[in-house]
Amino acid sequence: MIFQDNILKEYLRNVYFITGTPCGGKSTVSKALGKKHNIPVYDIDEQFAFHQSISDAEHQPNMNKTFKDADEFFGRSVEDYRAWLEAMMDEQLDFIILDLIKLSQNGPIICDCHLSIDQIEKLSDHSKAAFMISDPTDLVETYCDRPDHQDFSDYIHSATDYEKAKKTCKQTLYELNIEKYNDIKNSKYFWVERDSSRSVDETVALVEKHLGLS
Repeated sequence: MIFQDNILKEYLRNVYFITGTPCGGKSTVSKALGKKHNIPVYDIDEQFAFHQSISDAEHQPNMNKTFKDADEFFGRSVEDYRAWLEAMMDEQLDFIILDLIKLSQNGPIICDCHLSIDQIEKLSDHSKAAFMISDPTDLVETYCDRPDHQDFSDYIHSATDYEKAKKTCKQTLYELNIEKYNDIKNSKYFWVERDSSRSVDETVALVEKHLGLS
């Protein structure tokens, strides 16, 4: 069953989408807005394990693909790695949409996600979406330095050839996100690029104003 875009937008009218590229500040802004306005935050990454548990290998093969170790995981070509990541997001999106419809029935909800422009266009009006972006050149280093990504850091460091694994991961994440990064900057959508000279409060205020929450 395929739902038309206008139907999805109607059922998701209470959802504010905070999306963009990795390390753009999505989670920080989502949590700050949620706390300030007493709006629940739905983090799609936090929901992945549950969605995986109720998925099946026939209908969601990429979500159910397993790897024996980091060498196998990072030993793929950049093309295969990227295709797998994109396919997993496509498979999880159905679960996300159903969750958001249920959770937003009686009031607003903030969705902390990494959906693309094409995906957002099918789900929401531009006034309900804010893109948080960051140059994707050094994503592996940035990921490994974050306390909330310690598992990722431990996993990639467990590879027999860490530098090779790092190179594959870095190139994959760059190719996966540089096109999104440029498309967002040239789109009609509201976006904020990560800037160390701007405080978190200032960034939140920009997003808050765009979403009509201020």
